[in-house]
Amino acid sequence: MTKKITVLGSTNIDRVVSVPRFAQSGETLHTDSHLTNAMGGKGLNQGVAVARSGVQTNMITKVGREFNIAENMAVKNLLTDHVMFSKTAETGQAYITVSEETGDNMIYIYGGANADLTVSDVNDHKEAIIESDFVVAQLEISIDAVIAAFKIAHENGVKTILNPAPMPETGGLPEELLELTDVIAPNEHETFLLTGVAITDEESLLRNAVYYFQRGIDTVIITLGSQGAFYMRDNGETKLVPIFKTTAVDTTAAGDTFIGAMATRLNKDLSNLEDAMVYGSAASSVTVSRPGAQPSIPFENEVLAILAAHADVI
Repeated sequence: MTKKITVLGSTNIDRVVSVPRFAQSGETLHTDSHLTNAMGGKGLNQGVAVARSGVQTNMITKVGREFNIAENMAVKNLLTDHVMFSKTAETGQAYITVSEETGDNMIYIYGGANADLTVSDVNDHKEAIIESDFVVAQLEISIDAVIAAFKIAHENGVKTILNPAPMPETGGLPEELLELTDVIAPNEHETFLLTGVAITDEESLLRNAVYYFQRGIDTVIITLGSQGAFYMRDNGETKLVPIFKTTAVDTTAAGDTFIGAMATRLNKDLSNLEDAMVYGSAASSVTVSRPGAQPSIPFENEVLAILAAHADVI
């Protein structure tokens, strides 16, 4: 098992309302749900997913001065020595609407302190990255900060995992960031925004993978919602890992759980990628079956129980 993972990314306070279905433009709907608050942010979600699967997790993030670390990050194995306070911005906010009809969500984000996390901040906390086996990052913080972290990682033999979300609607990603990425894990919409190749069949998946290989990335994972997750390595190894079927209540943090949980099982040489992805898929199936972001992320024993129950088919 991986000894330590560093997660560089966002921390948000999620403000969630559940609605019977998504309204049409100009339509008003009644809901029995009041707005509720929970901890979230793609970075913190992934950090919690790592920690709850039993791996020590360095969390590099920035919050507002009003944020209570002891109260809001009280998760076993989640190390908060590298959480910083912004002098100018409040903690990031996410406004989430969840459809009771489908379990799907719509999310609007105010960056707040996340946007205040700088290259200098990353360099000040580089020891967290150096002591890790993997560093995981997303794009709810500045791309320059992620590049700085991945440079430190590569200089010290640390593997990098990039979840390119949210993907910029235009302009793609810097070539430098892609060259510093060992594993990239977009969903089908995010990869389309970057490669321009829509996911429609096996051939389009392969074309997407080749795009990343040509830019120096060794391993490509594309999550496909109910169809599972596709992976391909530049040695030709490829497979589609199916989902564990469950009743979807709230899909918030499903992708974050998959990535964080998967990383805890990965060998540093990525030789057990399929097995790690199966573990991540099982963890994600728990997350979608429960409401909220951080509250829905499962513990290791819950994931192992699902794997044991499906041992005859995996």
